Amino acid sequence: MTALHETLRRYVDDGSLPGAVGLVARGEDVEAVAVGHMDTGRSVPLARDSLFRLASITKPVTAAALLMLVDEGLVGLDDPVARWLPELAAPMVVRTPGSPVDDLVPAERPITVEDVLSSRCGWGFPPDFSLPAVRPLFELQRGGFAPHAVPAMDELLADLAKVPLLHQPGEAWLYNTSSDLQGALIARASGRTLPGFLAERVFEPLGMKDTGFRVPERDLHRLPTAYQPGPDGTLAVAEAFDGGWDRLPAFPSGAGGLVSTADDYLAFARMLLAGGEAGGRSLLSPDSVARMTSDQLTAAQREGSPLFLEGQGWGYGGSVDIDQAEPWNVPGRYGWVGGTGTAAHLVPATGTVTVLLTQVAMTGPTPPAVMRDFWRVTA
Repeated sequence: MTALHETLRRYVDDGSLPGAVGLVARGEDVEAVAVGHMDTGRSVPLARDSLFRLASITKPVTAAALLMLVDEGLVGLDDPVARWLPELAAPMVVRTPGSPVDDLVPAERPITVEDVLSSRCGWGFPPDFSLPAVRPLFELQRGGFAPHAVPAMDELLADLAKVPLLHQPGEAWLYNTSSDLQGALIARASGRTLPGFLAERVFEPLGMKDTGFRVPERDLHRLPTAYQPGPDGTLAVAEAFDGGWDRLPAFPSGAGGLVSTADDYLAFARMLLAGGEAGGRSLLSPDSVARMTSDQLTAAQREGSPLFLEGQGWGYGGSVDIDQAEPWNVPGRYGWVGGTGTAAHLVPATGTVTVLLTQVAMTGPTPPAVMRDFWRVTA
């Protein structure tokens, strides 16, 4: 019984989680623990290779894939996204973040690829969800953890073009929407579907055989039931995002649509730790990896989103620790959390990777106690 096993076991025993898979890798030394069961009925134990809905830890994978196109010269960081997403060529911006949705001014400049990579395109979720311009974005991105509830890409982009920006391009960090736009950029710029591009350029080279936007019928038994906690902590099946994973969604979400395993995600993280190399080949340039895993925000932009960032910076697709606020906050630590109860980080300075996969949704942007205890015991 290791400290990692005991930590996760405690949350299963008190009923907070049906089960969990935790992994920590320090160089070639890997500890992986699976505790609990696939559902609250406790009929089938979780396994190390159980499949989980990644939610937002999909974001680093999408950012890495877009940077592959940057490395090839097919896409430039300073290029306007309208070159591939013409629907977004003439966005309007609310005069102030608190202005009504009909009090608009034109965008001062085009949205660039770098704006989208760094989550500063002007669309996205701020700390204050009550702002008038946030409501139409919520209505549009109504899928949340359920990518099958989102319309197809062309329809989504056409509808997004009607939603005003909350900030001018490049002005502020806003959560989530930029990662879906990264996925759309990959599809349009490569001439492939996002699932096809990721499979060919990321998953197959890295041996991520269990990662994708759908679960084959033969593997559905490996996908745990999805839950969400009620006000009293009681777990209920999350109907909105429990089903539908046996088919591709109309819009594969670069922000949160993947299903994967702990070991598959470890392979992706190790590629980043190796400067973009895996299996003797370069998938991503060291420069792109460095940009991806380095803070791209100003101090004001970090301070402007305390709800999501909690003082951290943001690279491309994930957060970057700036200060050692907690024992696990190593400056340069890169990664993110997923609303379905997942977390994955890597520490370039030490070569450490941590992955936590659960099937219980978070109740808000603040990481729950199990994540913090997992980070503490694997720090």
